[in-house]
Amino acid sequence: MIAVFACLVAIFSCKGNKATYGDEEAPADSIDSLGMAVADSVEVLPAETMVPRAADELFDDFFFNFIVNKKMQKSRIKFPLPVVDGDKKEMIAKEEWKMDHFFMNQGYYTLIFDNHKQLNLLKDTSVSHVTVEKIYLDKKRVKQYVFGRENGLWQLNSIKLTDTYNVKNASFIDFYQKFANDTAFQIQHLCNPVAFTGPDPDDDFQQMEGVITPDTWLAFSPEIPVKMIYNIVYGQNYTESNRKIFLIRGIANGLEIEMVFKRIGGKWMLQSLTT
Repeated sequence: MIAVFACLVAIFSCKGNKATYGDEEAPADSIDSLGMAVADSVEVLPAETMVPRAADELFDDFFFNFIVNKKMQKSRIKFPLPVVDGDKKEMIAKEEWKMDHFFMNQGYYTLIFDNHKQLNLLKDTSVSHVTVEKIYLDKKRVKQYVFGRENGLWQLNSIKLTDTYNVKNASFIDFYQKFANDTAFQIQHLCNPVAFTGPDPDDDFQQMEGVITPDTWLAFSPEIPVKMIYNIVYGQNYTESNRKIFLIRGIANGLEIEMVFKRIGGKWMLQSLTT
C-alpha cells in the first residue's frame, strides 16, 4: 500500500500539480452564446492554409482543422445553418457565423463510451455521421453539432439544442454532474477499492497497478470538469448499459485519464481509474 501511495503522490502531487479544469468555458446567460467567443490565446491558422484531402478520412483529423482554421470552418458549414431548439428553428447565415474553437482554449476534451470496443470508431474511416456535444452540466442542456460526410468531405449540417434528459447518456450525465461537484457524493460512489493503473515513477516505460480506498480518495483524486463536458458521438449506439467509460484527453500534452463506472444495484460506482 505504501508503494501505491508513493506512486499516487508522484502522479497527482497531492493536488498541487494537477491539470485544472475548474476554469473551463463558463456558462453564460444564453445557451446560444456559449462557445462562440474566440480566446486570444488560441492560434488561428492563416486563411490561406490548405487542408489536405486526407484529413477528411478520419473525423478527428478533420475536426482539429475545423476548430483552428477560420476560413476552413466557414467553408465546411452548410449555410443557412438550421439551429433547432424544441419547436423553435432559426437559420444562421454565413455572415452571421462566429468562429467556434470548441475545446481548443481549454486544452482538453472528454468522451463517453459504453465499452472499449467503441473506441475503435475513432479510427474507422467508414464513419460518415458524427455529433459533437457540448454538455452544460449546471444548466442541464446539450448543444449538438451534427456533422456529415458528403462526397468525401465533412461538413456541419445543423445544430440542435435539448435538455440532458433527452440524450442517450441521460442517467450517467445526471450522475456525473453530482459526482463532479460534490466530494461527499464521490466517496459514496466509489467501489472499495477502486482499481488504479498509472505510470511507474521509477520507470517511464512501465505501468504500475494499485488500489485507492474511499478514505484516501480526497487526497489522490484527479481533477475533473465540473461545469461543462464534451462528448463526440461517432455513430455508436448508446444503450442504458450498466457501464460507462469517461475519458479526459489532453490536446498535444499527453494527458489521458480514464474512469470506468459501473452501475451496481441501480447506483453508479467508480470501478477503476487509469492515468
